[in-house]
Amino acid sequence: MLLAGLCTVDVVQRVEELPAPGEKVQSLQVDVAAGGPATNAAVTAAALGAEATLLTVLGAHPLAALARTDLETHGVRLIDLAPDLLEPPPVSAAAVRARDGERTVVSRNAGGRHFHVKVPLLAADVILLDGHYPELALAVAREKKAPVVLDAGSWKPVLEDLLPLVDVAACSAHFTAPGPGLHERGVPTVITTAGPHPVRWSTADGGSGEVPVAAVEARDTLGAGDVWHGALAVAVTCEPTVTEWIRFANEVAAERVRHVGPRSWTTAIAGRNRT
Repeated sequence: MLLAGLCTVDVVQRVEELPAPGEKVQSLQVDVAAGGPATNAAVTAAALGAEATLLTVLGAHPLAALARTDLETHGVRLIDLAPDLLEPPPVSAAAVRARDGERTVVSRNAGGRHFHVKVPLLAADVILLDGHYPELALAVAREKKAPVVLDAGSWKPVLEDLLPLVDVAACSAHFTAPGPGLHERGVPTVITTAGPHPVRWSTADGGSGEVPVAAVEARDTLGAGDVWHGALAVAVTCEPTVTEWIRFANEVAAERVRHVGPRSWTTAIAGRNRT
């Protein structure tokens, strides 16, 4: 599978309590890992046994080596579209509360980065996009050689052109699109997650439903949505119905939040790919 989008360097501090403004706290644990929606989805897909290729912009800055090593360790094939870029990659700082896994994240993401590069032609059985590099997302989607899954966490201007090329839009409960709805914009299947609440789905031909989310003791929710999207993309290749796609993604995301740390959960989900 092909995943295209953002790769960051995440610095994650685990704390007893999230600090108030002006307060300093001592962390219980610190982790550094690659992050970003498409990147965490790629790690998930690889852990599930899929051949995951991440198409992103990382560069040659020393911080980029941290992300590169993490991806290599977890079986993700990396294609860097700007390998000679000297500026630092996007960095995210997160604090995760130990008692319930709630988190606070400060991130720059891709900022105003724009790259006009030739996208290599790659075979894939499914494509996942997060929309963070508009030119990259559109170039990959226009190739349209496999079902396109969109991680639609928030509205981005590129979605005006991207949505008609998408087969499955997986949205957060906070996602809103100006003007016409997603089906009216040409998206056949729309899925909406809502944290611990049931996941809703609808299709352009009038089908709809919801799938419950299992109640679990959450120890770390950081990146759980990205993990869910990665599992959904894997399920699109091996499960016959939207309900089964969602059920599989729910199971994998539930396993992620049971584990502390940005990568500790990968061993627990290994073998869950039912292909």
